Amino acid sequence: MSLLVKSSRTGRDIVQVTPQSAGWRYVGFSAHRLARGETMALQTGEREYCLVILGGVVSVQVGAYQWREIGGRLGVFDDKPAFSVYIPYHQSLSITADSASEVALCSAPGHGELPPRLIAPAHVAQSVRGQGSNTRYVSDILPQSAAADHLLVVEVRTPGGHSSSYPPHKHDTDNLPQESFLEETYYHRLDPEQGFAFQRVYVDDRSLDESMAVENHDVVMVPRGYHPVVVPHGYQSYYLNVMAGPTRSWHFRNDPAHEWMLQR
Repeated sequence: MSLLVKSSRTGRDIVQVTPQSAGWRYVGFSAHRLARGETMALQTGEREYCLVILGGVVSVQVGAYQWREIGGRLGVFDDKPAFSVYIPYHQSLSITADSASEVALCSAPGHGELPPRLIAPAHVAQSVRGQGSNTRYVSDILPQSAAADHLLVVEVRTPGGHSSSYPPHKHDTDNLPQESFLEETYYHRLDPEQGFAFQRVYVDDRSLDESMAVENHDVVMVPRGYHPVVVPHGYQSYYLNVMAGPTRSWHFRNDPAHEWMLQR
């Protein structure tokens, strides 16, 4: 099965990955376009959610909790983090677009008693990773230091001509504290929109080794293995990562063949 999930260029539903479609246990992801005045509603059931407002302004209701007209960035390449909302399991969720908007729904199994909460940009830690042509810009929306059951959510912007998620690393072995098992999705955006990037997913013995050209709004599924990204000159990349596994902890192992560059 291909790890690349192509997006729909028209309509409300851009792309979707479920545990059933991916053939795994934890991560769910979908992205949606909402016209002004359009409402999207769902029941979270046995899953927790993180709603990420990728662009535009929306009003959100979760049970008795309400946040009106949140968001505001034009799109994912604005130089500021997203507004997001954490939604625990067994809740009703309603999203109403106050302007043309793009939203992402990240999900994983839920079991706790956490309340819904707004994650404002001021509460999102930002950092720079790498150096030189390996530099990228990270916003931790739902890191392991923040309360959730299984979900980890982060957005990353990578300049043109740079690599990202590099040196190649993996988190597919339940061997804490050296490494944790986490499924992962990459939701890719490119600027300008006609751009493309490359992502490879591979394991040490190459029993899995898939290289993909990803276009705007595509998703790459990472069930296991190393998963670097390379962005061609002239285009900048954004991706939204969703990770989840049996333990809510991000510990990774670099590919030993490429770890030498960290010592330079």
